Amino acid sequence: MGEAILRAWEQLERLPRPTLRQLFSAGRSGTGGSARVEALSGRISWTDGLEPAQSEGGILFDWSKTHLDDDVLSAFENLAGACGFAERRDALLTGKRVNVTENRAATHPAQRGIGSDADVEEAAALHERMRLLVEAIGEGALGEVRHLIHIGIGGSALGPAMAVDALTRDGAEVAVHVVSNIDGLALEQAFAACDPQTTLIAVASKTFTTIETMTNARSALRWLEENGVADAYGRVIALTAAPDKAVEFGVDETRVLPFPDSVGGRYSLWSSIGFPVALASGWDDFAAMLRGARAVDEHFRDTHGRDNLPLRAAFADQYYARVRGCQTRGVFAYDERLALFPAYLQQLEMESNGKRVTADMRPVDGATAPITWGGVGTDAQHAVFQLLHQGTHLVPVEFIAAIAPGDDLDPAHHRILLQNCFAQGAALMTGKKGEDPARNYPGDRPSATMLCDDIDAATLGALIAFHEHRTFCNAVLMEINPFDQFGVELGKQMAKEIDAGGGDFDESTLALLRQAGLLQP
Repeated sequence: MGEAILRAWEQLERLPRPTLRQLFSAGRSGTGGSARVEALSGRISWTDGLEPAQSEGGILFDWSKTHLDDDVLSAFENLAGACGFAERRDALLTGKRVNVTENRAATHPAQRGIGSDADVEEAAALHERMRLLVEAIGEGALGEVRHLIHIGIGGSALGPAMAVDALTRDGAEVAVHVVSNIDGLALEQAFAACDPQTTLIAVASKTFTTIETMTNARSALRWLEENGVADAYGRVIALTAAPDKAVEFGVDETRVLPFPDSVGGRYSLWSSIGFPVALASGWDDFAAMLRGARAVDEHFRDTHGRDNLPLRAAFADQYYARVRGCQTRGVFAYDERLALFPAYLQQLEMESNGKRVTADMRPVDGATAPITWGGVGTDAQHAVFQLLHQGTHLVPVEFIAAIAPGDDLDPAHHRILLQNCFAQGAALMTGKKGEDPARNYPGDRPSATMLCDDIDAATLGALIAFHEHRTFCNAVLMEINPFDQFGVELGKQMAKEIDAGGGDFDESTLALLRQAGLLQP
């Protein structure tokens, strides 16, 4: 850790820690009340991209109910400068080498049009290839298609599952069934919902060697063949950074949708991994996702210091994780369309920043990624909010909500939903002194709110891109590389050793293997 970085952290540790009530009180250096809300709120907006533009969408990011104040923000700005944030951001957004352990760039922003000319041009060409295939399927080139079984794992499955769920609540052009688990029950459930004669199989694997994905893919092919599909391989679409491997597997090159090797799995929804989204919700929705994400990219690129909203969110993340010692962060979507969003963030944040060494291989000096968890409001209020309000853990909380409802029922539904969302944030902050200790709410518990105009494709793209850049900002402040994930591999390697009949295992593991019939007594 450099001297300037160490001094910035020491400064943060020494700062006073006023309560949220004190921060909101009037007369506190002109930052109380409405001035504080204005200073710690910001909006990112976009047009729908049509000519002429017919509507504007956006998201309000309110971080005023956190313990950020002018002194904390100034200290974090010093830290960001010492960590070379501006240079690291420029490297990311211009296609330079930022994934140092794997010696490559991270070019997911280029999928949205922000990157080197070569990366942006390649992304546009691959998007066009995908669009033409989506349109051909819609026009019947592969026969009647009513279902798609999308087989992947990790980012190749979580992103598509979350986006399809969010955007097709009113119906899908093609019903998508995402299968990631090697547990055969998951695949059997998809089979039960589909007619093999009208089903396509998408195999999503960056390397086209992932054992869980390829095992599921072979079982899906057998299901097609056993149910009378004459050309089972003709029903397969490959989504991969290894197109030669897909062709070797048996997929015709016209149904291979490549994406660059520099697009990581948990950042890959913008590439051909988004094929099931485009097929289920339509190409216009997929393009709108890209536009919403680009609006965030442009804000992230062009805005500096505390006014940069992903960077400001990372300041809060680091403050609670490193200064206040918070080990978790709760994310609660008060919108059924975002039911899978907390799970999506788990992988994005914990796989990216769950590291123990810096980018130059020194031990990390402090906590890294918090444990991201969450749920859907108002369900979560009756499950976990007891701990948030009265438990002994300090848990920063984030709320995501939309002004426009996702339903056509009595407006009372959405009114009550939003009332509960905003009330929870207020209650966490202010608390309430009870008649006895069991009814006492200490308050001073931080929360942030992302209030969307609506949950549509552009908004979803913006939310995802915001959290991608927030994750990157956290990595810069911690001096780590967020783009590798070697920790995923060890357990998988040991599983292969078991399958090969080798490995040096402890007595507990050996006993379990024998009991399950995987090892001879």
